[in-house]
Amino acid sequence: MKEEKKLRSQQWFGRKGKDGFIYRAWMKNQGIPDDEFRGKPVIGICNTWSELTPCNAHFRELAESVKRGVLEAGGLPVEFPVMSLGETLIKPTAMLYRNLVSMDVEESIRANPLDGVILLCGCDKTTPALVMGACSVNLPAIVVSGGPMLTGKYRGRDIGTADVWRFSEANRINKMSDEEFYAAEACMARSRGHCAVMGTASSMACMVESLGLSLPENAAIPAADSRRKVLAQLSGRRIVEMVREDLKLSDILTTQAFENAITVNAAIGGSTNFIIHLLAIAARIGVQLSMDDFNTSIKEIPLMANLQPSGDHFMEDFFYAGGIPALMKELDGVLHRGAITVTGKPLSASYENAECFNRNVISTIGEPFNKAAGIVIVKGNLSENGAVLKVSAASPALMQHTGKAVVFENIEDYKARIDDPALPADKDSILVLKNVGPKGYPGMPEVGNMAIPKKLLEQGITDMVRISDGRMSGTGFGTVVLHVSPEAAVGGTLAIVQNGDVIRLDVPAGVLHIELTDAEIAERKKRLPAWKNLTDRGYTYLYQTHVEQAHLGADLDFLKGASGSEVLRDSH
Repeated sequence: MKEEKKLRSQQWFGRKGKDGFIYRAWMKNQGIPDDEFRGKPVIGICNTWSELTPCNAHFRELAESVKRGVLEAGGLPVEFPVMSLGETLIKPTAMLYRNLVSMDVEESIRANPLDGVILLCGCDKTTPALVMGACSVNLPAIVVSGGPMLTGKYRGRDIGTADVWRFSEANRINKMSDEEFYAAEACMARSRGHCAVMGTASSMACMVESLGLSLPENAAIPAADSRRKVLAQLSGRRIVEMVREDLKLSDILTTQAFENAITVNAAIGGSTNFIIHLLAIAARIGVQLSMDDFNTSIKEIPLMANLQPSGDHFMEDFFYAGGIPALMKELDGVLHRGAITVTGKPLSASYENAECFNRNVISTIGEPFNKAAGIVIVKGNLSENGAVLKVSAASPALMQHTGKAVVFENIEDYKARIDDPALPADKDSILVLKNVGPKGYPGMPEVGNMAIPKKLLEQGITDMVRISDGRMSGTGFGTVVLHVSPEAAVGGTLAIVQNGDVIRLDVPAGVLHIELTDAEIAERKKRLPAWKNLTDRGYTYLYQTHVEQAHLGADLDFLKGASGSEVLRDSH
C-alpha cells in the first residue's frame, strides 16, 4: 500500500487568508459544516445525467447512492455535470462529441478541488469520454455504469435493440405493419437503463470491469435492480479508500489491463466500437496499442456469451447467469490474473469465487457457443491502416467473397438510392459507402451496416458484404467491414472505388483488396477533389481539423497523452 499523501483539495480548502476564505465561504452557502473542509477527501461525482440521454436519466438517483458511500467512508461528495451524449437523439452522431465531452471532463476535474472522482456513465459514448478525460488528469477514479434496461417483451417473446434492425427490414417489405412497428416501441424500452443487448453501451460497461476500473459485477446489473444502487454506494466508499491509498488510473491501466479487456470483449461478442474507444483511452494514459492488438481471431478466443446480437439472450440474463466475473473465471488461463483493479487487489480476486448459473448464457471455454468470435483486422490496398469485422455477427458463407462494388458516395446518396429498383445490385454485390469516416461525415456515424436493398430483401437475401469508413451500432449484425482507414475524405483508396470495381474480402487471410493496379489507384487519386471542412467555425471545425484516423482512436491530435492534475495558474 502506498504512503498516504497530502490531499490535493487542501490546495484550496487548507489555505489561510483571503483565498482560503473565498474557497470555503462560497462552498458553505450550501450548508456544509466547517469540519468538512479539514482533511477530508473531496470526491467529485462526474454525472452525465440528462433527460436527452434516456439511458442515463436515472443518474440523479444513482448519484445519491454514491454520495451515501462517500459520506460513510469519511469523504466529502460534490456532484458536477458534464455534457451528456444521448446516442438515440444527438445529430449528426454522438461520436462527433465524444472528444468534446472528454475535454469537459478533463478540465472540470483538473480545475476543481477534487482528490478523486466517480464517473457515472452508461450510454455508448459517455463511458469512453469520461474515462479518456479522467486519464488525462490521472487522479484516483472509479466507474459506475448505469446498467442495462430490462429485457423487452413483445407478443410473447423477448426483444432488444438488435430487433430494431429486424423489425425495420420486415416493415420495409410489408411483413410487419406500421401499427405493429409502433407497438413494439413501447415493448422494447420498458425500464430505465441502456440497451439490453451486448451493444456498445454494454460492451463499454464490460470494458471498464475487465480493465479493472469498476467493482465486480458492475457491467451487467440491470438499471432497475436495487443491486445497482448498492454497487454505487459501495463504489462511493471505495473511492475514498483509493484516494487515501493514492491508487491512480495509471496504476490500473497497464498493458496487461488492456490485453485483458481485449480478450473479454472477444469472448462476449462485444461491439466493434470497443476498438476505437480503447485505442483512444490507451493513448491518453500512455499505453501503446495498435489495430493489430485487436485481432483476437489469432488468439482463438471463442464466443462464450450467448447474447444478442451474436446470440440469443440479453444482459439481464447475463447478470443472472453470473455476469463478467463468471465469464472471466472461464478465461482464467488466458487473462493476466495479477493486474491490479480499483479494489487494490489482483483481477483474479474479482472472479475467484464466481459461479456460472446458466450454461445456456455463459459457456465453458472448452465448449463455446461459437469457436469463431472476436474481431478480425483486414488490411490491403483498400484499407492500408486496417479495417475491422465482427466475426460472430457475420455470415460464414461470406468470409471469403469476391464481388462487384455498388458505390454510394455519401450518406445522402445511399438514402436516395438503396431502395431504387434500378440499383445495379445482386446477392453477390458488395455495398460500399464512402465519406462517413471521422472527417468525412464528420464524426463517423453508425451507418456501416447498410440496409439490404429492398429488391434483394424481397428475394430473401438477408446479408451482403458491406464496406465503409464509418461505424456500426454494437446492436447491429451482418458481414460488415468497418473503420476503413485511411478514410475516403482524406484520400484513402476507398475514395476512388467505382461501381463495378471488383473487391475481394478474405477474412481468414485478413485481406481486403480492390482488383486495381497501383498505377490505376494512383491515377484516380490524382483526380480527387481537395478536402474542405464542413464549416469554418466552432467545435465541428476544430474536430475536422484535428481528428485522427480510426486506427488511432479518432481522438483529437492535441489531446493525446496527459496534462496531469496540476492547475496551470492560481486564482485570486
